Amino acid sequence: MSKSQNPLLKIWQSLPFTGKAGPLVTVIELTGVIGVSGPGRKGLSHQKLQKVIEGAFKPSELDAVALAINSPGGSPVQSRLIFSEIRRLAKEKDVPVLAFIEDVGASGGYILAIAGDEIYADESSVVGSIGVISGGFGFQEAISRLGIERRVYTAGENKTMLDPFKPEDPADVARLRDILEDLHAQFIALVKSRRPGKIADDPEIFSGAVWTGLKAREKGLVDGTAQLDDFIRARFGKDVRIKRMSPEGGSLLKRLLSSNDAQAPSLIDADALVDAAERKALWARFGL
Repeated sequence: MSKSQNPLLKIWQSLPFTGKAGPLVTVIELTGVIGVSGPGRKGLSHQKLQKVIEGAFKPSELDAVALAINSPGGSPVQSRLIFSEIRRLAKEKDVPVLAFIEDVGASGGYILAIAGDEIYADESSVVGSIGVISGGFGFQEAISRLGIERRVYTAGENKTMLDPFKPEDPADVARLRDILEDLHAQFIALVKSRRPGKIADDPEIFSGAVWTGLKAREKGLVDGTAQLDDFIRARFGKDVRIKRMSPEGGSLLKRLLSSNDAQAPSLIDADALVDAAERKALWARFGL
């Protein structure tokens, strides 16, 4: 009797836990402001995401990796490190990467998006902000009114550049603008290298402006409007397996114990409060 005629084999193959499994797509959840990891700091960083990214590309039978992006940006260096890690493994494993922008994929969040071979957004997503920003405060008049004397000792004439307790120096501002222009040029070059022939001939694209997903598609910043789960099932079939991976994973108890929200107010330091304010300010730029 041949294998094809064996009734026991047919019964075994019909069982739900046997036979070839459906296509597998892993999803890396990239939600939050991008910045350096540390005590009291939430959000995204290369250090926090490295194992998550490696895990997403690890399965031997992998059909695609998807990026679920919801980020207003942050550190340009951390954005590039995360981008490079994804591209390195995509090339090494020869696996396509699909990026999906949710509420926001702006500035460094858009750098994460161009790690995808294809980029999709919701029609109402906020996309773009291809620019560089630096902000701060000046306290020189405040400390003067309080009768506080500023004492700083340096070796190197530019070590106090943009000191918030000193009057603004035009030479310092010029140096900062040079740095911002250099970073902006790097950002533009990266976008063009990842979207060849797709970006519209419109200088406003690199002005730091943002658009809805619909307008971003017209500008060539995204390939279309779609939502992650629906798109993946349409492309890979209804039996596709979607495995989500997040840097905030782990047991509920572990997350509660490591959460800043679980700390008593007296334990929240100034750095954590400043970090929270900076994150709020970044989201607020996009109405969130």
